[in-house]
Amino acid sequence: MPWSRIFSGIVAIALAFGATLLGGWYFTLLFAVIIFLGQNEYFNLVRAKGMAPAAKSTEFVSQVLLIICTLDGNLADAVMPLAGTYICFYLLFQPKMATIADIAASILGLFYTGYLPSYWVRLRAIDSTTMVNLPLADYLSKPTDYLLGLYKRDFSSLPQGLTATLLTFGCIWAADIGAYFVGKYFGKTPLSEISPKKTVEGAVFGVAASLVVAVAGAYYLNLPKTPFTGMALGLLIGIASILGDLTESMLKRDAGVKDSGQLIPGHGGILDRTDSYIFTAPLVYYFVTLILPLLAD
Repeated sequence: MPWSRIFSGIVAIALAFGATLLGGWYFTLLFAVIIFLGQNEYFNLVRAKGMAPAAKSTEFVSQVLLIICTLDGNLADAVMPLAGTYICFYLLFQPKMATIADIAASILGLFYTGYLPSYWVRLRAIDSTTMVNLPLADYLSKPTDYLLGLYKRDFSSLPQGLTATLLTFGCIWAADIGAYFVGKYFGKTPLSEISPKKTVEGAVFGVAASLVVAVAGAYYLNLPKTPFTGMALGLLIGIASILGDLTESMLKRDAGVKDSGQLIPGHGGILDRTDSYIFTAPLVYYFVTLILPLLAD
């Protein structure tokens, strides 16, 4: 593995870990940047196919969606249809008549690179106070308290969104690293024509790595019905990360490019690095908010 890939991966993990501990607007800011850059790459792929999407409008409403998720996650779902309506309204009044492909690409951009990633903000905000952590000086002590709580296994003062987000990140990282190394050195059976380099062996080991981390995390966090809760969560995250990877590969293959961009040394574009995260957050969010309470009864 090139040193540039290792170094940029370490930097990305450090930024993600720090923003997750801080939570609130700091976490939102991280994803605002990720979504903005990811949408730019997505719309470049779309334009390569000759379409003219409402890129700026989609980017604007996606940022508004993130702000609303931070203020009140319950309102986020109401924003999606309003945002879609606004994008269609914008395309209707362009000098050049929009096509079905233009509208579809714009709405997919909103859903795929805006709405789905916004669930990370909603996941992290579970049981959290998001409006009192600015400026940084007033909030600097909490991450330290969170780290001590994690170390001592004292979760009484830790937001559930924090532990769920960290566990999800850990599962995704394990799945990505496991799939990469096993697929590279031991993979022989192609997984899909969409991405010829991906193998069945790598995918299976990636899901298995996610499952192991999730079971260990469920035990460490004292989740109900362990280890079955961890097994279900690990399987969910492992499969979702693979589907996210293949979906982004399908977009690149259709656009005729190898990478979505060249932003991150050794990794390509921001979508190349975050594709495993896109479908994961909504599934984990509803697992935590809907399934876990049932298992606790």
